[in-house]
Amino acid sequence: VCRLWRECARRTLRTRQRIAWVSALEPGPAESHALVRALARELEKVYVLPQTVLYIADAETFSGHEDCHEQKKARKRNSKETALALEKLLPKRCQVLGLVTPGIVVTPMGSSSNQPQEIEEGEAGFALLFPKIDGVKIHTFHFSKDVKNRVFDESKFAEAGLKNNPDLRVVLLFGYNSWKTGATRFFHQIVNPLNEKSIILAGGQVESFTSLTSENNHAQPGDACGVVGLAFSGPQIQSATVLLDQDVADERTAEAAMQRLKAANIPEHNTIGFMFACVGRGYRHYKTKRNMEADAFRKFFPNVPLFGFFGHGEIGCDRIVTGNFVLRECNDIKDDLLHGYTTVMTLIHLGSTK
Repeated sequence: VCRLWRECARRTLRTRQRIAWVSALEPGPAESHALVRALARELEKVYVLPQTVLYIADAETFSGHEDCHEQKKARKRNSKETALALEKLLPKRCQVLGLVTPGIVVTPMGSSSNQPQEIEEGEAGFALLFPKIDGVKIHTFHFSKDVKNRVFDESKFAEAGLKNNPDLRVVLLFGYNSWKTGATRFFHQIVNPLNEKSIILAGGQVESFTSLTSENNHAQPGDACGVVGLAFSGPQIQSATVLLDQDVADERTAEAAMQRLKAANIPEHNTIGFMFACVGRGYRHYKTKRNMEADAFRKFFPNVPLFGFFGHGEIGCDRIVTGNFVLRECNDIKDDLLHGYTTVMTLIHLGSTK
């Protein structure tokens, strides 16, 4: 591994403004370190040092198939060991955010020549590796519910760079342990103050988070509920998001939503697509037709890789932030950001590369 990173450092200059994509699809039986081995194999093909990593795996890949109550502690230990093994593959000062979700949306190898896939069943996972990008800052954050205080201290937003930050453009939010008492109220306390017209909010509720590191500081979820996420800041960032509600139930209406996203005119070079969908959608919602929404996205954005997950609740709306930071909304109704049985499609453009 040390030899690999030395080689990466030597070859960083030419590619440091590119986004490095790594995706891992593991068919076969669930194994505790399958994701680690897959990521290690793909890292051998990466020649740029990552500063921020987002990886997402479904619960079967990350923790195995065991569902017995007696094996609950063993599964938690297994997840922690896998997370630590993944982090050891990365530079020590790299920010890492790892999520476990019921299903995965991934473009294999992040290549526009590959079709994005909605993997609702079976083992799957991916990782996005972000290098240093001139004019762009990406950082992780974590807010955990304090059982002693019913009111969230909003000064923590400023500490996390989510307030008083004129360059903030996009915030990806992921709630965990949403079944806990008070979780919904806490989630509203986080989302509502951030519901500003000048930024994009998108994300959803996940099974759990397994990694959250920033300069070797580890935060473990325990049994509390909370919110983790990524914040994207930089004047060159552009973003847009659309909401596919329950009425979007066939190919025609799914493509109409993609047309709205296309009309935002977000540059497609150096752009990532994110899809956050309810576990109740997918092929069940579209009456056994699989990959409907990912296919609709690819039809209108053939050169933009798509990543995301199936979760337990969605965050987003119809919102567009243009390059000159003037917001154009698709409707005049006050944004409702928390949804169920929907899909949120989001574009994040990280600026042009030199």
